[in-house]
Parts: sequence; structure tokens; C-alpha cells
Amino acid sequence: MAAITPAPRQCPICRKAASEAFKPFCSRRCADVDLNRWLTGSYVIPARDDEPMSEDDNSVPGYDPDDEF
Repeated sequence: MAAITPAPRQCPICRKAASEAFKPFCSRRCADVDLNRWLTGSYVIPARDDEPMSEDDNSVPGYDPDDEF
């Protein structure tokens, strides 16, 4: 039986072949584009403000200890 070779990885930014040096990206540029997206908040999981908090969550929304008198 023949061995199955995995498909070459693609850069998640430009879809070129990934480089071993910048894995999983193809270049420093694509790695920097991805980092910029993380830092600017482009990668966000949408959530609703009216979602109930879990029972295990004891935090108070909007609470800031510096606001105490």
C-alpha cells in the first residue's frame, strides 16, 4: 500500500505555499499582516451584551475597583 503524503500547507493570508521559516505563513509580510489583524481586533468572536453570565462567573460587568469612593 502506498503512503499517503499530506497536501502542502497554504499560507492562511495569501494561499501560497507555506515556508518552513515562517510556518504557517509563506513570508514575514504575511506573518505581520496576521499579527496586525490580531492587534487591531479584526479577529473577533461576535457576542451579544444581553447574554446571561454563567453561574460560575462571579464577575460584575462594568465593575472597576478604581471607581470606589
